Amino acid sequence: MIKKIILILSALVAFCFSQTENSCQEGVYIFEISYEGLQNTKAHVVERELLNRVGERFSNENFELEKKRLLDLDLFTDVNLTCDQGKLTYHFQEIFRWIPSPAGKKTDRDGLMIGLALANLNVLGEDIRAEVQYRTSTKPFLDNNEYALYASSPYFFGVPLGWNFEFSRTNSQDEIRNFKDANWLVNLDLNYMLQKTFSFKAKLASRYLDHIAFLPEIGFGFALDFRDSKIDSRNGLYLEYMISQVGGVDDHQCSRGSCAGLGGENYREILTDVRYYFDFWKWVTGATALIRYRVGEVERYDLYYHGGANTFRGHYADSTFLGINEMLLTLEERFVLIERRAAKVAGVHFFYGVQLVAGLDGSVLWDDHSPSWSNFEGAVFGGVHLVVPALERLRFEVGYSPDFGEPVFYFGLFDKVTSSRWRSR
Repeated sequence: MIKKIILILSALVAFCFSQTENSCQEGVYIFEISYEGLQNTKAHVVERELLNRVGERFSNENFELEKKRLLDLDLFTDVNLTCDQGKLTYHFQEIFRWIPSPAGKKTDRDGLMIGLALANLNVLGEDIRAEVQYRTSTKPFLDNNEYALYASSPYFFGVPLGWNFEFSRTNSQDEIRNFKDANWLVNLDLNYMLQKTFSFKAKLASRYLDHIAFLPEIGFGFALDFRDSKIDSRNGLYLEYMISQVGGVDDHQCSRGSCAGLGGENYREILTDVRYYFDFWKWVTGATALIRYRVGEVERYDLYYHGGANTFRGHYADSTFLGINEMLLTLEERFVLIERRAAKVAGVHFFYGVQLVAGLDGSVLWDDHSPSWSNFEGAVFGGVHLVVPALERLRFEVGYSPDFGEPVFYFGLFDKVTSSRWRSR
């Protein structure tokens, strides 16, 4: 009797495990792969991220890696796998594709900007993201305006050439650097992935500041990326090095008013971007450094300034701290309160996660001389991050600098290093 009970329980356990996700046995021969849930995404977009292939032995380790790659595409809320005697079936839950919505942007110069946007996260099912936006400042209301078109993809006609295109028109008053920032910008960033961990990078840009200067830019560099995930990284190192040449000719129309004395520039910029992450249980430690060093002629309209959610969380941005060169340092500790979860509201699929954060910010601004201790600012910060699609994360933080003695509250989009790189000032 006891033997029969044991046999029955064993059979039930085996049956239950056979019905669970990722039920493939290690080393089983793969003779077929199929997909379920790809309503808006073409199969080859998924296939180029897979490590388990037909004709090879199944590996659970490969599945965990390819799952992270697939989630990094920011196209799916979740990815799961079932297996039936060597037949693999990948199950996808796609994120909403069209997003007609309010548009927001938080910069350290213009503050909170609001407007309207229309985005398609997966154009033609090819993992191409396109978006048009209009945003205006909330304080002073309607004074600063921005129109933009963005498009990006990690591939170009099947070649691992990532590209990010931006066309924008900005018309605002820069109170910090004291000039009328009315400009047209066309920018193209390229990233050729020679290997999964190594890529060459290039940048082509053209910026026209009304009645001030025309500024072409060209840059080249490389990146090493050993992170476990590009979105919400938990482990690994990212290192990027790029050198750019910015040079233009004067418009010669800037002779009076707020742009008096301004003109074209001619400088070389060396950029170093280092990010390192490691985790233990629900704790994630991140250390980042963004350094931009310039040699040549730099005008007032391109000076760096710090303060705010995107640069230095110790005070608001003002004209007190300006510099030709910058170094941003951050040591951040994150506690994963809620891991990434798939959700659905009114037929719309998305994901979310919640993290508590605390850390230290360091900022150094300097001109031609070597930086000294007097150029350094330090602050502590803490807050809550919401991990979400498209925007990566929403940051609600409070910072405190001993030099100022008052807590300052911030709202930011994306990871701080990302927003700093986008010159969201």
